[in-house]
Amino acid sequence: MPAPPPVQPQRREKLNVAILVVSQMLFMVATITVMTLSGVVGQQLSPNPAYATLPIAIMMIGTVTSTLPASLFMKRVGRRTGFILGAGLGGVGGGLVSLGGIAAGSFWLFCAGNLLIGLYQGFAMYYRFAAVDVASPGFRSKAISLVMAGGVAAAFLGPWNASATLDWVPDVPSGGPYLIIALLALLAIGLLSQLKVPASGEPQPGEATRPMARIARQPRFRVAVIAGAIGYGVMVLVMTATPLAMRGQGFEMSQVAFIMQWHVLGMYAPSFFTGSLISRFGVERILTAGVVILLGTVLFSNLGTSMAHFWVALVLLGIGWNFLFIGGSALLAATHSEAERGKVQGVNDLIIFSLVAVGSLMSGQLLHHLGWESLNLAMLLPILIIAIALVGWQQSNRQEAGAST
Repeated sequence: MPAPPPVQPQRREKLNVAILVVSQMLFMVATITVMTLSGVVGQQLSPNPAYATLPIAIMMIGTVTSTLPASLFMKRVGRRTGFILGAGLGGVGGGLVSLGGIAAGSFWLFCAGNLLIGLYQGFAMYYRFAAVDVASPGFRSKAISLVMAGGVAAAFLGPWNASATLDWVPDVPSGGPYLIIALLALLAIGLLSQLKVPASGEPQPGEATRPMARIARQPRFRVAVIAGAIGYGVMVLVMTATPLAMRGQGFEMSQVAFIMQWHVLGMYAPSFFTGSLISRFGVERILTAGVVILLGTVLFSNLGTSMAHFWVALVLLGIGWNFLFIGGSALLAATHSEAERGKVQGVNDLIIFSLVAVGSLMSGQLLHHLGWESLNLAMLLPILIIAIALVGWQQSNRQEAGAST
């Protein structure tokens, strides 16, 4: 009878995941603060009101441009070093440069600070993949879910930071939240310095790798990327349009904030059990459920424009995103070896955040030209693309099962 596994590795595994969960929460406070406040600060600092939301767009550009280099860099030096660099340069540096831009009344310096915070996000988005590296095979899906669940606390702390700390820096109105971003990033660096990734999760010299084109030919790779990227792009596009649509219907900002807070909770609260659902029912069923839930968002958005309709639609939008994003991340981890993870994860997140940037930039224009109901109906096409990819993967699995039989 085999001996039971030692206790110490199990404790180390849980400690590593706990470090990643808290680090995820700290970084998300930064990004939610930017999404909530940087447009208002941009409007105050920009030479042209049309540039008000440019700092937010620049943050997303910082994420897009740093995603693949961050992954390749961590493939060479390891997760811990990369995460600390991202939190230091992007979190601490970005928060302080943004604060300096506000203090100097410089719109472009403020934009540079937001760009660095985007770099912070470019590194921090790999916390969920690091959870795979530090977790045992049976715990991996749950570990990804727990890391993503760090967004639940950030759903409350981000808006609080964007409003309650505005005057914490004397003579620099609205500077306090960006100082808090820098301080929280310092805290994240302290935590990440204690992260210990097993040797199997770190890059090894001389390991053979397949060409990216060969990896991409795997049906499950295509499903993982399509589910994660299109699901994220649809979510961001509809989410960004929601405040404008609600204001157009005459709702107060307090009501808009209420809906957005519930949306963020819908995004991250399911993470406490999404991993367990994947382990029990399989990633294929969870991805299918994500598609069905996004269809529910389209349905409720077209049934009416009352507070209840917005609430149900945005909560469903968050849950659908959660299933697709976590399911896609779990599936992607099964498509590559340790030696291939840098380029595979980098390409995956590059595609995801490219679509996120496009969605956030297109949202206002689509809402203006199509209206709220038609904008949601237009999301049926990208949702259908996910469904088609899933059906193709299911057929491929059946053919492989038949051939092996």
